[in-house]
Formats: sequence, structure tokens, C-alpha cells
Amino acid sequence: MVTYSKFDSVMSSSPFDTNMRLPHRYKTFSSKLQYQLVLTNLHKLQESGFYWGSISGKEANAMLASEATGSFLIRDSSDNRHFFTLSVKTASGTKNLRIQCDSATFFLQTDPKSILAVPHFDCILKLVHHYMPPSKGASCGGNTRGGSSYYIYSGGEKIPLELLKPLSTSMSTLQHLCRKTVNGHLDISTKRDQLPHPLKEFLQDYDAPI
Repeated sequence: MVTYSKFDSVMSSSPFDTNMRLPHRYKTFSSKLQYQLVLTNLHKLQESGFYWGSISGKEANAMLASEATGSFLIRDSSDNRHFFTLSVKTASGTKNLRIQCDSATFFLQTDPKSILAVPHFDCILKLVHHYMPPSKGASCGGNTRGGSSYYIYSGGEKIPLELLKPLSTSMSTLQHLCRKTVNGHLDISTKRDQLPHPLKEFLQDYDAPI
């Protein structure tokens, strides 16, 4: 959840403003750019089917407890210094990873001792897709893992980060399932300019294969 800030009045003419409002929390925005970034991503998350809103970490742990390793969901952060959290079931139980946000990108919290640069994304769905196993024809965020492994650090443990299956809040519509399928096929998604304008807009509103 996110708080209205002094940027609400500035952003009142935003095209998103007439359709949705941000839920309340205590975090404020560092800039108008960050406000728009979060607003745009919130819209996509609500379309994704695996955004659980303001559930707590305890509730996320309970929901993921009976799921297979690699199951995950996105929720609002319980920490008022952050907007969103990625909760994932690992071999060592459910882990809750803060999704960091600067003025223009999102990225996962990292091990302070790591010397590797963490990848940044302008879209949370692209971030999630990056940490999922690569699939042929995937087009969101240019997933180029090439078999590399990612790890998270919790309680002194080094745990493989495996995002395999999102935990859905409800059944997706047929239109949304078709949209994700198109987004996941590079040979189709690169020909969007040939599609009718309403269909092209529908695909642009949600450009992820997950």
C-alpha cells in the first residue's frame, strides 16, 4: 500500500487517476517520477492475478506453507520504508524479500557482502520474470539467465532463489490468459504494430508473460 503525498495534487491529471487510487500507507514518494512508477506498476500488479495487496507476512507465510517450493506472491510491504514485498516458498521455508525502489527502478534486496551488481527494472513483473527459469520465446525483460543461479541470504543461510509458480488470487479471464500467451511468444509480440489499435493497447497495458 502507498500513501497519498504532496504529489497527489500534481498528479491529479494523470490518466491513471480517473481509474484507480493508491491504497493508504505511511510511505511517501521521493519524486513525481517515483509516484508515477509505483502507480503504473500497481495497475499491472492488480492485473497479474498474484498481487495479494495488504496481507501481512504472517498471512503470506500461512498461504505459501502448503505450496510447492518455488511458489510466490507479491504483497504490500509491512515495512513503511518500502512499497512491495516478494514472498517465496523456499526449501528453508517462506522468505519475504523487500522490493527496493529508487526514483525509476525496482530491484531486490541484496547481500551486503555481495560484489555483484543487482539488476534493476522499471517493471516489477519484469523483475519477477528475470528470476524465473528461462523459457523459449519469452519477451518480458529480456530474461538472459543462461542457467545462472541466484541466491538470497537469510539468517546466515545462502538459499537458491527459485520463482517457479505465482500463487493466484483468483482465476484469470480468458482474455488475460491469451494476452500472457502472446507476450510470451517473441515471434508474435514483435508484430504488434500490425494489430488493430484496440488490441495493441490491450497488450501494452500488460506486457508480461506471467
